[in-house]
Amino acid sequence: MRLESERLILRPWQQQDRKPFAAINAEPDVVRYLNPLTDEQSNAMLDRIDLHFEDHGWGFWALEEKASGELIGMCGLAKVSPTLPFAPAVEIGWRLSASRHGAGYAREAAERSLDFAFNTLKLDRIVSFTVPANSNSWGLMRRLGMNRIGEFDHPNLAEGHPLRRHVLYEKVS
Repeated sequence: MRLESERLILRPWQQQDRKPFAAINAEPDVVRYLNPLTDEQSNAMLDRIDLHFEDHGWGFWALEEKASGELIGMCGLAKVSPTLPFAPAVEIGWRLSASRHGAGYAREAAERSLDFAFNTLKLDRIVSFTVPANSNSWGLMRRLGMNRIGEFDHPNLAEGHPLRRHVLYEKVS
C-alpha cells in the first residue's frame, strides 16, 4: 500500500530505512514530547509497524520526500492499544525530522492519510493524542478539523511521569 501527495510518497518501510529512522528518533526536537528511543527500540517500533501492515494492509507509512528521495519521517494510521481508555479506535500520528518541521509536510501527509481513512477504509472516526505542551501537534490536529474531546493519563507511563497526561482529539466522517 502506497499513497502519494504533492511532495511526498507514503510507502511501506524498507530495511534501509532503519538507520535514518533511528537517527530521526534521536533528534532532540523530535523527541522533546516523546520518550527517547534507542536504536533497538526504534527498530522494535518498525517491527510493530510492519506487523500492523501485515495484519491490516495499512499503518504508519515511511515518508519519503519526492524532491530528494530522503526518508523524512512517518505518518499514518494504527489501531490503538486496547489499554487506552478510548479503545477501540484508529489513530493518526506523525513524526518528522526536525529539518522538515514548519514546511507543511506533516499536514500534507496527515491530510492524505485522513483521506485514505475516511474514503478508502470507510472509517467513521479517527483519534489523535499528544501531551498538552506539544502545541505544534495539537495545533495540527485542529487544522485537520479534529476536535478536542478530553484528556487522559497514558497507561504505559508511570504515575508522575512528565509525559503521562495527554490531550485527545477526534475527527468523525
